[in-house]
Amino acid sequence: MPQATPDHHTGTGPLPGAASRKRGTGGVVPVLAFAGITVAVMQTLLVPIIKDLPALLRTSPDNATWVITATLLAGAVATPIMGRLGDLYGKRRMLLASLAVMVLGSLICAFTDELTVMIVGRALQGFAMGAIPLGIGIMRDELPREKLPSAMALMSSSIGVGGGLALPGAALVAQHADWHTLFFGAAGLGVLSMLLTVLTVPESSVRAGGKFDWFGALGLSAGLVALLLPVTKGSTWGWTSPTTLGLFGVAVVVLGLWGFMELRLKAPLVDLRTSARREVLVTNLVSVMVGVAFYAVSLILPQLLQLPTSTGYGLGQSMVVAGLCVAPLGLTMMLVAPVYARISARSGPKVSLMVGMAVIAIGYGAGLVMMSAAWQTVVISMVLGAGIGLAYSSLPALIVGAVDPSETGAANGLNTLARSIGTSVSSAVIGMVLARTAIGTGPAAVPSLHGFRISFVIATAAVLGGLALATLLPSHKASARTELLASSEGDAEADAGQAASPRAAVRS
Repeated sequence: MPQATPDHHTGTGPLPGAASRKRGTGGVVPVLAFAGITVAVMQTLLVPIIKDLPALLRTSPDNATWVITATLLAGAVATPIMGRLGDLYGKRRMLLASLAVMVLGSLICAFTDELTVMIVGRALQGFAMGAIPLGIGIMRDELPREKLPSAMALMSSSIGVGGGLALPGAALVAQHADWHTLFFGAAGLGVLSMLLTVLTVPESSVRAGGKFDWFGALGLSAGLVALLLPVTKGSTWGWTSPTTLGLFGVAVVVLGLWGFMELRLKAPLVDLRTSARREVLVTNLVSVMVGVAFYAVSLILPQLLQLPTSTGYGLGQSMVVAGLCVAPLGLTMMLVAPVYARISARSGPKVSLMVGMAVIAIGYGAGLVMMSAAWQTVVISMVLGAGIGLAYSSLPALIVGAVDPSETGAANGLNTLARSIGTSVSSAVIGMVLARTAIGTGPAAVPSLHGFRISFVIATAAVLGGLALATLLPSHKASARTELLASSEGDAEADAGQAASPRAAVRS
């Protein structure tokens, strides 16, 4: 375990939040949630114009996909690294740095039509993904216990909320204005988020000891790129092509050597011994499954809604209407945050996670027979949003309850990375299914109804697999009750009692 620097609080001292209860924290939660929404908007803003990117950038469809892939790879690399930097040097500082890099990337994209420059800008935008684990870490350090579960739930769900709101908004802008306006809007949101963060969010006093592991960061970055690149491009390159298989082999070797090196360091980038602990490992595996489920609906429903009615199953809606039909997914995720807090306080985050996974499975199961009207897609979006919201809200609570406060940023960064891997796998697998089951209608092939249904089955299977994994998690009911002690019952007593054994409740 990294040792604490003497002038900062860590997991061996009073629990974080004790000092900050003396000052107002009312604006912290909405500001951090807004930062998460800003990141989601950045991720989603190109979805309505994906099919037009080759023409807009004067390149081939294969090359145009690098605009999306660059953001994914950069986000995957940046998330655990920014989380660790936040643990070491200040979470608010790194949050502002993540948003600043996103603003720079947005402005680069806003002023170019060149593919290479656009890829660079989109990669810089991807660094904003570190804002999610950093925001959760700040909440753990600064908020009173009674506010923490619902606040973390809202922060974790903000990625879905922002995505749901961005789809119709980006579609509206793309239809009625120059497409570069999307990037100016993302830059504006980033600047506003930075300003609100400076004015409202205090810097955490919780620090991890040691120095930043630069070699570990380089090794993890190389391994993740080697792993995720063939995942996202395998359907284009061919899953058995030398390039795809070679990169998978490189990923295995690099990540294996990286893991061996990390285990030998006193202050590693990722504490693999902590990550191998049952509650952390299982939570991250479940996160991969939830990531698969979350991204599947984003790939399937917009296409189904926009396909022409002449196909016999397409719903013939405009880009904006399609976005509005899927928007309830994100809105419902936000609305279930208080529901999660109640379930978690009564039964623990494990139960709320399992309830969420079950609701997702019901939503996808219903989707197999509800594809014939736009209102049915709205219902599916709402059910899936409720389930994904409960599941996403539970994940950071499970991670926070299992790691030392000085490791919160890095641990949540790794969990966010697990979700990103899930979305990458979902994109690759479902994209391959839709491509291979496509049917010819006119000059181009379009996804078939059979392909949509197979995709829903894949998502359902992933969720059920995640539900089975969740049963392996230990009960956290006791720790949930401890975290939710009302301040009126005596925060000072709670701090004193838990300072002696900060992880005692978590081990129950």
